[in-house]
Amino acid sequence: CMIFEQHYLECLSQASYLIGDEASKRAVVVDPRRDISIYLESAAAHDLTIELIIETHLHADFLSGHLEMAEATGAPICYGSGADTEFESRMLGDGERIELGTVSLEIRHTPGHTPESISIVVFDGEEPYGVLTGDTLFVGGVGRPDLLSSKGMTAEGLAGMLFESVHTQLLTLPDTTRVYPGHGAGSSCGKNLSTETWSTIGDQRETNYALAPMSKDEFVAAVNEGQTAPPAYFSYDAQLNRELRPLLDEAAVPPSLSLVETTSHQQTGAVVLDTRGPDEFALGHLKNSINIGLSGRYAEFAGGVLRPDVPIVLVTTPGVEREAKNRLARIGFDNVIGFLGDAIEAMASNPESVARGSRLDVAGLRTAMSDISDLQLVDVRQPGETADGIIEGALVVPLTQLNDRLNSLDAAKPTVVYCAGGFRSSIAASRMINAGFTDVSDLLGGYGAWESS
Repeated sequence: CMIFEQHYLECLSQASYLIGDEASKRAVVVDPRRDISIYLESAAAHDLTIELIIETHLHADFLSGHLEMAEATGAPICYGSGADTEFESRMLGDGERIELGTVSLEIRHTPGHTPESISIVVFDGEEPYGVLTGDTLFVGGVGRPDLLSSKGMTAEGLAGMLFESVHTQLLTLPDTTRVYPGHGAGSSCGKNLSTETWSTIGDQRETNYALAPMSKDEFVAAVNEGQTAPPAYFSYDAQLNRELRPLLDEAAVPPSLSLVETTSHQQTGAVVLDTRGPDEFALGHLKNSINIGLSGRYAEFAGGVLRPDVPIVLVTTPGVEREAKNRLARIGFDNVIGFLGDAIEAMASNPESVARGSRLDVAGLRTAMSDISDLQLVDVRQPGETADGIIEGALVVPLTQLNDRLNSLDAAKPTVVYCAGGFRSSIAASRMINAGFTDVSDLLGGYGAWESS
């Protein structure tokens, strides 16, 4: 009788859920992404009425679609107790039951990642079918407790709450209970996350590092050690998720702009965001444009190198302008003012507007390191990656923090940027040139090529 759907976004490692009762036709959506058509279409296909929009917590890593869902369905928005929102929201009590029919949900307060975090136990009959754990418990890890330090909450205090939540609210469930987390591998909301998008309580009890037998103090130390640098946009999204803000029209395509219009916008402060791959970008791009390929963690990387208030003009392969706009909207970067129409033709007919990327192979980098006394070498990988080694003399500036840390680098020095394989380094190099760095190259093949040479 239960309809249970997990909708997983690879580019943000984010999971959302549609749960419905086939007999009663009543349904809820949990942690919706901002482009909500996928839930509306599925509900219509199953003849379901979405009655509640439930958020497991106030998210920092993406802009939730709760307001879009409420506008489209009229359903109330629900949080765990303590969530402070500008819009009307319903607080769900610990132990509260939501009856959809034979399918029911039990709310369990599980603070730790955030104070208002909840988990949702799903019943299809008498026994628990699964538990939606939000950012409390992941497959392989638990939610990081350090994101609210700027709000006066200590990572140690929240980690202590997390320990209690995991042990008193989640590990008390039967081992056969399925675990459906809010995120998977690649997310900055935790560490050691698996590529698997679901598991069971029993499997996690045996394999999850954070659930190994240990004291609370040992747990606090373990979960706070070695966390990645969170993307700079996290604090922006955490605040925006509390606010009334404009709704996304996911069907809208940005207007097409000429090269003259594009460069005019650029001269008045807009960023030209080129969403093609690094190799295409290196062959020719509009001067001072920033390269973030759509094939990677596009929105997350954009949140590390762009400011949310800066107007954006897109350069894309034909036909993906709407996708590029909507994926930025998933983190609340709504300021896309248009896209450069017929970009390749426009640049080909105006060669003075075009620049080419400087990409070095390993031999070229070795020559530069030998010949250039003041070479600035920048590693934009995450701490978990650099722990296994860096190129001697490199400065470590994670890409997710680059925008906030540009001033720590010398824009006048010859600079070479590298990452693991050459994708993120193209982003970083283009952002540095956009910021006024005079001589920037990136390393083809990244640290992997260096290590194997």
